Parts: sequence; C-alpha cells; structure tokens
Amino acid sequence: MLELQGEAFGAMRQHYGGDTFNTAVYLARCAPAGWTVSYASALGDDRLSDGLLARWAAQGLDLSLVQRLPGRMPGLYQIELDAQGERSFYFWREHSAARVYFEQPQTPLEAQAEQLTALYFSGISLAILPPEGRERVFVLARLLRKRGAHVVFDNNYRPRLWPQPAQARAAFERAFDLASLSLVTLDDHQALWALADAEAAQADAAARVPGELVLKRGAQPARIRLQPGDGWLDVPTEQVPRVVDTTAAGDSFAAGYLSRRLAGQSAEAAAAFGNRLAARVIQHAGAVIDRALMADLVQAGGDK
Repeated sequence: MLELQGEAFGAMRQHYGGDTFNTAVYLARCAPAGWTVSYASALGDDRLSDGLLARWAAQGLDLSLVQRLPGRMPGLYQIELDAQGERSFYFWREHSAARVYFEQPQTPLEAQAEQLTALYFSGISLAILPPEGRERVFVLARLLRKRGAHVVFDNNYRPRLWPQPAQARAAFERAFDLASLSLVTLDDHQALWALADAEAAQADAAARVPGELVLKRGAQPARIRLQPGDGWLDVPTEQVPRVVDTTAAGDSFAAGYLSRRLAGQSAEAAAAFGNRLAARVIQHAGAVIDRALMADLVQAGGDK
C-alpha cells in the first residue's frame, strides 16, 4: 500500500509498506544466496502502481506473482506516531487492487504453486479478501502442506478490517490448523479472543496452534514452543537507546526468524537474529529502512 506518515492536517511523508510486504523485503535482504523471495499482490494500471512496482523490484523481490488490474489502484494507509514511537493506523483500501487478487480463474500464485517451498500470509491478508478469495488461500496452503512445503501464518489482527470478530476467529482457526509455523503477536491474540490477560492469551494460543509457535511480545522476550507438549524457550529482545518508530517491528522479526529457521538454524538462533533485526528497524522512521542501515547484520549472517 501507499503509506502516509505524519500528523493529521500537517505535513505528510509518502512511502509504501504493508505487513506481508515488509516481511518480504526484509526476508529478501536476509535470505541465503540462491533464494528467491516472491511477492503476490495486485496493482492497478495507474502511475502510482507503476512507481510501486519499480520500487518493489529495486528491493530485490521477484514480482512474477503480481497482477496488474485495469481500473484499480493501490490501497492507502496513514500512520500517526506518539512520543514513544507507537503507531495508530487509518486504512483506505476498500477498492484496492489487492482485494480482488483472486477474482481471476487462476492467479499467478496458484499457477506457480508447485514451485513454492514456503507460503507466508497474515491475518491482514485474510481480512482484505472476500470469503471466496480466503478459501482459495486455504486450499493453496493445504496443497503445499500435503507435499511438505512450509506454510507460515502471522496473526496480525486489525479489528477495523473485519466486519465482526467472529469472522476473524473462524479464519484464524483455519489458518492455525494449516500452518507449519505460526507467528502470534500476543496482544493481537488476546484482543481477538477477548482474553483476560497475557497469561490467558499464551495458554489459549498454545492450545489452539498445532504446529511450531512463536509468540511476539513487544519488548519482552520472544517465546517459542516447537510442538505441542514442549516447554517454552525465551529469547531476549535487544535493548535500544531510543525507539523512533515501531512500524514493522513484528514484520522484520518475522523475516529474520524465517530467514534463519527455513535455512535450518535452531529456533533460538533464528529468534535472536529476528530480535536483532527488529531492534535495528525500530530505531529508524518508516516500515522499510534503508538497506545500508542493516548491512552489517546481513554481512554478519546474524552471528553478531
């Protein structure tokens, strides 16, 4: 989506971002040599879409799964930050191209399903799709799991994008069941299921998620359970001198974790790298920071 950052009725900085997009960009930067990170979405045939496509390509993403839909336009969101760098969102995406990605009889994503080794989608991915499109995501995820590919679900719950919490709960339950790895922002899980506190949210997530589970808990350590019945592994977050912007903190953590976990590293090593990357991202403005600001992390391969 197009991103506007600033104060209402004041100066605005224009950029671009979105939860799965942010993760895709950071994953492309951190991925081992030889990996291809593809992004599946839709854009219009307008100049803004042209500009986005060029910038996405410059980020190193494969765009063979992107559709161009005549008459459509990108979505738009505005971010407002408070003094601690925490953000509030406003969305304008009812008529965005991405919402109708699955209106075609077969999408590029479905056509290339046999070539995919991993599929990553989020609660926002599900929220913006009509029920028929959501169902096709689930069918694709099931096919991939059946042949041994990875399916990763990141809960990212935004109440404004769902007509009713019950619809989100039903969709998330199906996504958890299909995922080999679930990344769960604990605050979002607590809000969606109206749970009393973080402890109740953790217990509920553990009971509800059958695969590998990673709990994202803000400044608290990331908490990991590899499979049902296992104990929890806590991996401390990185302390930073000043938080500038928490946008994409969870998205960049997800990318760092996936870049190491899918390459065969331990969950602890993967979470440690994800925490280092997220700590770097929140010290700078915007969802996607300049590549140079994280070059040392990538060169170190997550070992420093």
